[in-house]
Amino acid sequence: MSTSVPLIVRLLASSVSVAGRAGKIVRDVMSKGELGIVEKAKDDYQTEADRSAQRCIIASLSAQYPKINIIGEEDNPDNEGDVCSDWLTIDADKEVLRLECPSELQGIKEEDIVVWVDPLDGTSEYTQGFLEHVTVLIGISVNEKPVAGVIHQPYYKNVGSENKTGRTIWGLQEIGVGGFTPAPPPNSLIITTTRSHSNPVVEKALQVMNASQILRVGGAGFKVLQLLEGKASVYVFASPGCKKWDTCAPEAILSAAGGKLTDILGHNYKYGATESRPNKTGVLAAVNADLHNYALNRIPQELKDKLANK
Repeated sequence: MSTSVPLIVRLLASSVSVAGRAGKIVRDVMSKGELGIVEKAKDDYQTEADRSAQRCIIASLSAQYPKINIIGEEDNPDNEGDVCSDWLTIDADKEVLRLECPSELQGIKEEDIVVWVDPLDGTSEYTQGFLEHVTVLIGISVNEKPVAGVIHQPYYKNVGSENKTGRTIWGLQEIGVGGFTPAPPPNSLIITTTRSHSNPVVEKALQVMNASQILRVGGAGFKVLQLLEGKASVYVFASPGCKKWDTCAPEAILSAAGGKLTDILGHNYKYGATESRPNKTGVLAAVNADLHNYALNRIPQELKDKLANK
């Protein structure tokens, strides 16, 4: 890979390729039927696919970019022994390599970058067979801000190409989104929210939206894809359940497409290496600033205060 290509563009191109490789690992684990499920905490699961996909991503990116800080969801994946050579990839997506780098990112060094990795977003859905909800997330942040990201869907069915399973969507600030073409929002207000982590505060935040429909699905990556695909208008989750690795890549891609992702209070999350992992004040995302502002203003201050004080 030519070092004349700016670092951020090279890293994004590498992340696109390695996300696809991790997606194949996710499918391979499922096809073998031995998921190796571990309950890390109540309703928080880890499988062999989570562990193996993370090892693939971190080993592949670390080999090429040794000074980048990479933070993965699985704190202690099985690191005994070397990562098998078949999992290592040094490929880079050729389309991404041709991108123009935003001027403010051209001088970035490896030490300035934090990569947030969710090797299998939607683990609960993965174990229950809701495979379309599953994504691989790689988010790239610079100076605490998400600037690029990758969402890979291992089980996406490509129409007209029966031999190809999966798709990869990427975004880069000021450049846009690749891998598919974002669709306009639906004519009516459709909300996407959690499938399995609801509570009274979450439900109250949904009720005040006056939405025509509420979609309940798994995974932050899949919810943001629903926004990008025009299937939903706003993503509302008034709970501290999400983590930085859940939202870094989706926020970067949504922002590159003209959307907005914040917490329920309207504040931006920071993605520096020393930031706490939980997104304690929930997630509010929309396909554009106007819809985000509408949703933000609909949420009662009492509810915002309750969440902020948890």
